[in-house]
Amino acid sequence: MSWMEWYDSLVKPSWTPEPATIGTIWQILYPIIIASFAFVLIQAFRKKVPWTAAWPFVINLAANVAFTPIQFGLRSLALAAADILLVWVTIIWMIIAIWKYYKWVAFAQVPYLIWVSIATVLQLSISWNNR
Repeated sequence: MSWMEWYDSLVKPSWTPEPATIGTIWQILYPIIIASFAFVLIQAFRKKVPWTAAWPFVINLAANVAFTPIQFGLRSLALAAADILLVWVTIIWMIIAIWKYYKWVAFAQVPYLIWVSIATVLQLSISWNNR
């Protein structure tokens, strides 16, 4: 069965957004994520911010990229739930770590944090309902 057929077969909460809506939200967020992450990494390489402020961005990016293969490739709801929790925690860590250096980067993560908070509750609900 295709990944979409598999996803459609899962028990989901009534408030689950349509896949197209989820895709649109990510299309809005990814440019913000890419620009702010690239800025932080460039500043870390230039030694304008310590790597301790950049590491949460690196970890977050890896966890974010890993989500889709975990969820739809491995079809592991439990691993996807753990991964999205890591994404959520690292966004908070990113905001705290970069705040004293570049407040605009911290503020730029707020829409990402809001969406991932919703996505985390959704993923945890799906994982729980399909255990």
